[in-house]
Amino acid sequence: MIDRPIEDVTTEEILQTAGLKPGDAFAVVGGPSCQVFSTAGHRKSLADPRSTMFKHFVRVIREARPKFYVMENVRGLISAAVRHRPLKERGPGFPPLQEDEQLGSAFKIVAASLRELGYYSVFDVLNAADYGVPQTRHRLVILGSRDGKRVRLPEPSHDENGLNGLPNWRTLRDALNGLKEKNPEFYTFCPAKERYLELVPEGGNWRDLPDKMKRKALGRAFDSWGGRSGFFRRLSFGEPSPALTTRPDSKATTLCHPTQLRPLTVAEYARIQQFPSNWVFEGTVRKKYEQVGNAVPIGLGKAIGEALRAASRTRSDAEQLGRVECFNLDLLAKLCRRPRTIVNPPRMRGKIDDETISDWHGMGPRMRDDAFDYVPVELVERLRAMVSGPDKIASLATERQYGDTHNAKKRRNTKKSRSTNRHDTKRALRLAAAE
Repeated sequence: MIDRPIEDVTTEEILQTAGLKPGDAFAVVGGPSCQVFSTAGHRKSLADPRSTMFKHFVRVIREARPKFYVMENVRGLISAAVRHRPLKERGPGFPPLQEDEQLGSAFKIVAASLRELGYYSVFDVLNAADYGVPQTRHRLVILGSRDGKRVRLPEPSHDENGLNGLPNWRTLRDALNGLKEKNPEFYTFCPAKERYLELVPEGGNWRDLPDKMKRKALGRAFDSWGGRSGFFRRLSFGEPSPALTTRPDSKATTLCHPTQLRPLTVAEYARIQQFPSNWVFEGTVRKKYEQVGNAVPIGLGKAIGEALRAASRTRSDAEQLGRVECFNLDLLAKLCRRPRTIVNPPRMRGKIDDETISDWHGMGPRMRDDAFDYVPVELVERLRAMVSGPDKIASLATERQYGDTHNAKKRRNTKKSRSTNRHDTKRALRLAAAE
């Protein structure tokens, strides 16, 4: 272990310390500064100084030349913008968004940087619960191969409903069964939070409070929009834990024990993340929450490691080098149906009579069309069929991918109309995997 900031450590020093030469390492693994892309944070994205961690991650790969790399991040990276514009400054009455303020612009830069490495890369959003982890934790995982090996994201080992012959997701009860603590370490809720949490049943949140109390409990967040499911949340023994955060006592990310009036303890956190019981975490309680909460769950990490071992046994394919691909057509189709930005609902935008949302977007398209930058060539037509509609968004994106941009601008102002049946999407994914 080199106990210094990565900015101060050369790749040469890392290799020398490990007794390796460039090209010797099996894998470089990292999760560079995910907080700046998280929906729970301030969404400063690549404008945040912490985002430079990604540049150092790429630097080490470029100079060490490992056979593989693994990058883990929050799924919000796929939808993050390079520059975040506050919601209150979007929509009629404000200047149109610049390209680097649009959703997905940060991931475009990430993908371009990975392409420049010359590796073959694949990505997907994985749910840790699908790999035997008692936690619904969604993370973006990117795998890369220096030699063009057939890297693929791991297949799920568990299913929410036990379908396809797989065991059911593991629950919080499974994780905490048999845990006994002599000196439990945990934050405490302030008296105000306790008053509200006493009224929340197991598996509930602020929505279970009496109507007359909801506004006071949420404060300004009551008039915002979105799920807000983390406010005054009490967990359920019969379900997996939500994604662990570093502050289980926070108002918006509450992780209250199912039956006791307290947050989950550090030891319970460790159980949910599947750390061995004899592991010791040092530092303050807050630091321990951070160490455990920021980690990749053991079950997910093991599945990724096995995926790399499987890829190492496949043939190299130089034609794949420089590509960044995603085989999850459902994910790519969702990207196609998402707007380039999100604006506040009309009730929060004030009175703007002389300009509509469409006018504000101007000549640019409202919907994202970058998903076709990541679809494997053999699946282009299948994705087109999934997202095709009157606006021909897929046709436009396909033209962008293959350099044929003739008449593309004429197609940018139409609207999407049709969504894909989830069953058909899963069937398409199974067919793609079989091929």
